[in-house]
Amino acid sequence: MISIQSLLGAAEQGLIYSLVAMGLYISYRVLEVADLTTDGSFTLGAACSACLATTGNPLLGLLMAFVGGVLAGAVTAFLQTVCKIQPILAGIITMTGLYSINLIVMGNRQNLPLLKNSTLFTMVEEILGKQMGGLVAAGAAALLVAGFLVWFLSTQLGLMVRAAGNNPTMLVTCAVSPAIGVVTGLCLANGIIALSGGLLAQQQKFSDSNLGTGMVVVGLASLIIGETIVGKGKTFRSVVGILVGSVVYRIIIALALRSNLGASNLKLVSAVIVAIAISLPAIRSAWEVHKRKKEAAAGA
Repeated sequence: MISIQSLLGAAEQGLIYSLVAMGLYISYRVLEVADLTTDGSFTLGAACSACLATTGNPLLGLLMAFVGGVLAGAVTAFLQTVCKIQPILAGIITMTGLYSINLIVMGNRQNLPLLKNSTLFTMVEEILGKQMGGLVAAGAAALLVAGFLVWFLSTQLGLMVRAAGNNPTMLVTCAVSPAIGVVTGLCLANGIIALSGGLLAQQQKFSDSNLGTGMVVVGLASLIIGETIVGKGKTFRSVVGILVGSVVYRIIIALALRSNLGASNLKLVSAVIVAIAISLPAIRSAWEVHKRKKEAAAGA
């Protein structure tokens, strides 16, 4: 069995990682673009956040984490829209370049500890206590970003981003370049993902050059689990599903850690979870067909 403290910790990390899923929701679901910048922008956000936290400015660090992610998304968008590079290759190019940039931000160090520095989480924990402070800080950040995302996608610029993914021809007929929607969407998506990295660095009290490895899988797992539980629908429903899916995913990971699987197999567990979640609609459809055939045979 998993303890209450472990459940609270899993929920806290799930809320932090939900920002990754929100960013991927913009790129994969809204823009319908396979953006692999995620791993690099997540680490960039962690590096910016940790670097400024060491100077006593954790809140400014989170702001700069978001700005860094926006710039990373702008580079990927430039490669796609101006240089006409395929979206997957553009993301890989940006992600590869960000590895060196992240090291430069951290002072050419692989790891930047924050053990003796104040962070957003320690500030909240001083008020609410260690057990609930971190959960409240992560929950507040996730809800603020979720509310902003729902609001933004209903604005004129947000509708332009949605049209760039669903119906770019309509934008052309309205004398609007679909590239504007792509650039805006990728900048916002990577900004939110980098903010997630910044929050995680302050929550775990360190930043590492490999912190973002596998973030695409983590984000997709949370996104797909949420869609499976809550279902697909309008933006509000999708965002609620992301929050639920992210927490459920981290609880599953916590249960895996409590078992004999070992921490070294977490990536394998994540891949299996994603595969199962993606396969669920097909499994349900096959089961319905089998059920109808069985009922038809029984009736005959």
